[in-house]
Amino acid sequence: MSDLSMWLEATGALAGASGLGYAKVRAPRVYWSLVGMPVTWGRFTFSYRSTMDVCGLTVQPSGLRAFMTRNVARREVQPVPPKIRQVRPTSTGLRVTLRLPAGLEPADVIASSERLRHAWGVHSVTVVETKPGFVELRMTGYDVLRRVRMPRHAAPHDLVVPVALREDGTAFERDYRKAPMALTLGANHSGKSMYLRNLIKGLAQLPVALVGIDCKRGVEQRAFAPRLSALVTTPDDAAALLAVLVSEMEDRFDLLSGHGVSDVWELPAGLRPVPVVVLVDEVAELFLISSKKDEERREKIVTALIRLAQMARAVGIHLEVCGQRFGSDLGKGATMLRAQLTGRVVHRVNDKQTAEMGLADVAPDAVPVASLIPMERPGTAVAADSTGGWSKIRTPNTSRADVVAVCRKFAHLVPDFPALEPFRPYVPAEASATGPSLVKPRPVTD
Repeated sequence: MSDLSMWLEATGALAGASGLGYAKVRAPRVYWSLVGMPVTWGRFTFSYRSTMDVCGLTVQPSGLRAFMTRNVARREVQPVPPKIRQVRPTSTGLRVTLRLPAGLEPADVIASSERLRHAWGVHSVTVVETKPGFVELRMTGYDVLRRVRMPRHAAPHDLVVPVALREDGTAFERDYRKAPMALTLGANHSGKSMYLRNLIKGLAQLPVALVGIDCKRGVEQRAFAPRLSALVTTPDDAAALLAVLVSEMEDRFDLLSGHGVSDVWELPAGLRPVPVVVLVDEVAELFLISSKKDEERREKIVTALIRLAQMARAVGIHLEVCGQRFGSDLGKGATMLRAQLTGRVVHRVNDKQTAEMGLADVAPDAVPVASLIPMERPGTAVAADSTGGWSKIRTPNTSRADVVAVCRKFAHLVPDFPALEPFRPYVPAEASATGPSLVKPRPVTD
């Protein structure tokens, strides 16, 4: 009987260990909740003060505190670490809010994030400044970018579109109110088209006018025609469309001037024109020319893009420019246009110079990270903006059929836009379901 109980206990222990091993690989959220989170929380609690001291994140106490410690508490005066205000577990890691003592700044904690990651045995540590004097340590227990799973609450709203997952487990949102113009770079099979596909899926659910410029004869964007207000597939048509958008921008400025406001969002809802998002699939096709006669067309296109990038934010016209490479080698005006594109997303690129084109002027520290994105992880990118902050993101895999279905479902949101009517893409009617044949069979006789 004792042998049987021993055998059952050993079998149960082996099954439990196998189950935890399986969960660690196939269900990392479950493993983190059952094992990883309690272990990490305990390691953090017991080693917090010594870890902060070793990492140089402590300061000498004030004179009064040192006097009280030495003479009243009769204890040795020790350096003061940041005070823990809150520890909150999540399904992907831990969130720790710290109150920084005088003498420390968020940059000090950011510089030590890699050392903190190794000290507490987590996958990553991201430092976010929540308000003056407070930072939040976002510890991720496992690689959330290996299998992208967007948060449940992430949904498009008010020109804010969640398009990817950050390394800290939060959703990366494309906010057109904060970053009205953006540049997305990436080599072939890097996930750049998937990023644009997720962006269109989110924008299709909002009351905006979507304008597509796809000079690859529309192979990328033509399938989304039910939700597009305009689509052009050649540089000549792109020049004509951009001229119409510049004219629309000037008319909207006249509207703002007539009402004494400086931003389209200050207008009453009944008078506010619909926002416009211009999606440029491959910007290099608008810059390159094959003969001298194309120079005039190129000049018109570049001038229109620069004017829109410089001024159109106030009137609700936004640019989403994509390309494999975008620098001064494209020709006159490329650098000026790039400087106006606030948001930057850089996927895997073929050379370091391309990463520098997208990130060096806004977040230099992110250039090495973008240069080392592995080929077997398509959709992984570095997102940055003009504030200098950056984060590693990955776009969820979304099929083309899913985006097409969303575009058809929300086709009724296409706004009435007479100026863009000449560029409205043709939308074929959906094929009706196959029904029973009404033709009676005729017997064949000899």
